[in-house]
Amino acid sequence: MPVLVPEVIRVYPHAATAFTQGLIWEGGYLYESTGLWGESSLRRVDIDSGEADEILTLADDYFAEGLERVGDQLIQLTWRAGIAFVYDFETFELLRSIDYKGEGWGLCYDGRYLFMSDSTSHIAIRDPQTFALIFRGAVTLDGRIIPPQLLNELECVGDHIYANAWNTDYIFRIDKYTGEISALIDASALLTDAERDDLSPGSVLNGIAWNPESETFYITGKNWNKLFEVVFVPN
Repeated sequence: MPVLVPEVIRVYPHAATAFTQGLIWEGGYLYESTGLWGESSLRRVDIDSGEADEILTLADDYFAEGLERVGDQLIQLTWRAGIAFVYDFETFELLRSIDYKGEGWGLCYDGRYLFMSDSTSHIAIRDPQTFALIFRGAVTLDGRIIPPQLLNELECVGDHIYANAWNTDYIFRIDKYTGEISALIDASALLTDAERDDLSPGSVLNGIAWNPESETFYITGKNWNKLFEVVFVPN
């Protein structure tokens, strides 16, 4: 099993108040979904300053989760409400909501299908227009199904899905056709011990965005004050 590490290209500021649940890179901006009861939001963020120039605050009874763009719309999951919110990409106007069964965790789009994590050992494949469930497949490591509650934020890149392994310093690189984990990415060296000590409980690695122009990833964590531009290289 290959083990990769993030090679840091540049470090950017990140809002320490942002409990990062979903992260995407689009048109020169980061779009971020932040969670927690009473603090959930949708944000458009200037990467150089780390400041949001547009913030939509969700009602207190929604805990926001994964985020993805499909065409001229943004889709934002919620944790336990069973509702996905669909917004206009430019204005953040709420266009509609979609009901689904189970929990919402991570979300990514490969140009054909949506891939969704839901607290289980499986990834759901959904229709990007209707959100209808097409298939659910188990994620495996060395042929064995991984434990539940690991697959968190997702990012689709080529033939792979990159998934934060919740409550760990690892990112899984998953073959999207077979569900097999093809590499482990160890991001434990991104923060110093002192930086980790300053974090509040639950402030774990979470958030993966792909920039196809530079072919680099942006990764951060919940309430981290830094965002890292990286490439993944052999350890």
